[in-house]
Amino acid sequence: MRRSVEELNRFYTTPEGMMARQMVSDKLIEAWDDVTGLDVLGLGYATPYLAPLAKARRVLAAMPAAQGAEIWPEDLRVRSVLVDEQALPFSGGLFDRILLIHALEEAQNPERLLLEASRLLSPNGRLIIAVAARGGFWAHAEKTPFGHGLPYSRMQLETAIRDAELEPLAWSYALYTPPWRALTRWAKTIEMIVPNILPMNGGLILMEAGRRPFVALTQKATDKSILSDIRDVLGAKPVPTAREAEKV
Repeated sequence: MRRSVEELNRFYTTPEGMMARQMVSDKLIEAWDDVTGLDVLGLGYATPYLAPLAKARRVLAAMPAAQGAEIWPEDLRVRSVLVDEQALPFSGGLFDRILLIHALEEAQNPERLLLEASRLLSPNGRLIIAVAARGGFWAHAEKTPFGHGLPYSRMQLETAIRDAELEPLAWSYALYTPPWRALTRWAKTIEMIVPNILPMNGGLILMEAGRRPFVALTQKATDKSILSDIRDVLGAKPVPTAREAEKV
């Protein structure tokens, strides 16, 4: 069962939520530093993380019906839409960048959701999936949205991405800071130090993927080798010239 949009919205007004937004946004900026002229889709509950992508040509937020939708952004023309996550109402190959967050863990059919995201990705597009890391502090913090649904290991996420006909390109962890309010003021320092000591202990996995490259396969000739072809040519009976043919 998905967390409601009201519950998600409330979380991002708390110190823990604001800290999560900042730490994950830094990772997104690092991965997608220039989105000028691109079309961007946030899928799940991505609105807290779309501000760094505002320079894109178009930014849309697609929110699953089981979660509910909110008006976003508040001061501009609304660019959020309520969707059926297993049949997204967009043409194939429409988006250059797709961010999935608060999307996969609580999906009724994660495989179908990823296939839909894959369908919407342009040929040279990139997709980032952010999910709670199995065994991390945040996956066990039920007071946060990351503590609900199905967390993933890195290998599980890679497998899910490949099953959706995509290819993993890069990955990283975020939220090394435990979801404890007393530590939020030290989050930037913790996020700088802990990865050097415990690099695999982040609370969130972010994995970037793209379309799987097409490789044309040609069937190899197995009945004859090159050497046999050469022997056939060298050993063939000479064909008489026109003058020799007249003499005959």
